[in-house]
Amino acid sequence: MAAKKETERRSAERRAAPRAAPKSTKPAGFANNAARSDISPDELRKLISEAAYYKAAERGFEPGHEMDDWVQAEREVMRRIERSQ
Repeated sequence: MAAKKETERRSAERRAAPRAAPKSTKPAGFANNAARSDISPDELRKLISEAAYYKAAERGFEPGHEMDDWVQAEREVMRRIERSQ
């Protein structure tokens, strides 16, 4: 019973707390322009392409996963770029 009251109290606190404005209106998988300012679009595409290639190689180049490989590679590359900024 005490755990339930604690959960309810925390929920009420979260609802009452002011919310910060969103940092970006861009989709979650994309970094802001500042994070990419030192990387050209061609370099970015090359990094993503290489990462997608290695993902496909890990699977033995089984067909039908090209888009998944690209999207996952894009997320990973963008994460690495954001961390290095």
